Amino acid sequence: MTQNFWSGTAVVTGAGSGLGAAMAERFAAEGMAVMVLDIDGERAEQTAQAVRNAGGTAKAVQLDVANRAAVEAAARLTLEAFGSCNVLCANVGVQQFGAVERLTEQDWRWVLDVNVMGVVRTVDVFLPLIRATSGIRRIVLTSSSAALVPGVRLAAYTTSKFAVMGYGETLRLELAPEDIGVSILFPAGMRTRHLESSARARPNDIGQWTMMPDDIKAMKESRKLDEAAHVVTAEHATRNLLQELAENRRYIVTHGNYRDAFVERFDDILAALERAHE
Repeated sequence: MTQNFWSGTAVVTGAGSGLGAAMAERFAAEGMAVMVLDIDGERAEQTAQAVRNAGGTAKAVQLDVANRAAVEAAARLTLEAFGSCNVLCANVGVQQFGAVERLTEQDWRWVLDVNVMGVVRTVDVFLPLIRATSGIRRIVLTSSSAALVPGVRLAAYTTSKFAVMGYGETLRLELAPEDIGVSILFPAGMRTRHLESSARARPNDIGQWTMMPDDIKAMKESRKLDEAAHVVTAEHATRNLLQELAENRRYIVTHGNYRDAFVERFDDILAALERAHE
């Protein structure tokens, strides 16, 4: 990877920890300025400081992607600080575990507003700046392995990540004539603060974030996961990210051992297509 290829600015949401922080540090290591955005402003500043300590350039801004005005303010600050947006990582995802009958309408609205509309808002607001930027331009949308191999107890989260995948497919088609690449990222399990950050991000007025003792166990068993292969560090998950983006790959799978489960599901879809012609 060359620094000339990755010159300019990377904007990463959810960059206060975990996958987003690892993304930010990857881009910074290539010489890009990084705008670090996260609902936890203190964590965002920690990521930005880590980038600066390593000799890079970074600015941190507290951002709730459920708030369009806040996203617009973050875009203005990006323009003022760096003047460009070459890479936008719309990396956001809150989880709400629960069997479908336990999930309330408020649960659904919260998860979908953050995970789906948060991505849509982020892209919608930053797209004019991306279009005005010269050089390489890429958009990364974080979906999930759950969109490829669903499991129980994660209906709202899985639905949201299916939606991100569908949005990304369409966005890629529409932006291709402008030479703006769009990639859909499918991370599997990681050793991060994802559950903790989901609980902290849930608004107080819709009730406490909950999880039953057997929710994670049931989810893993339904997806037939090998935890040793499926749960890694965020640094490992991002190891191939820049190369895949440089090649403008439509899909980026970070890790995991669920190929057989996906093939089984996809074979059912192919079989349905065949039956449609009988």
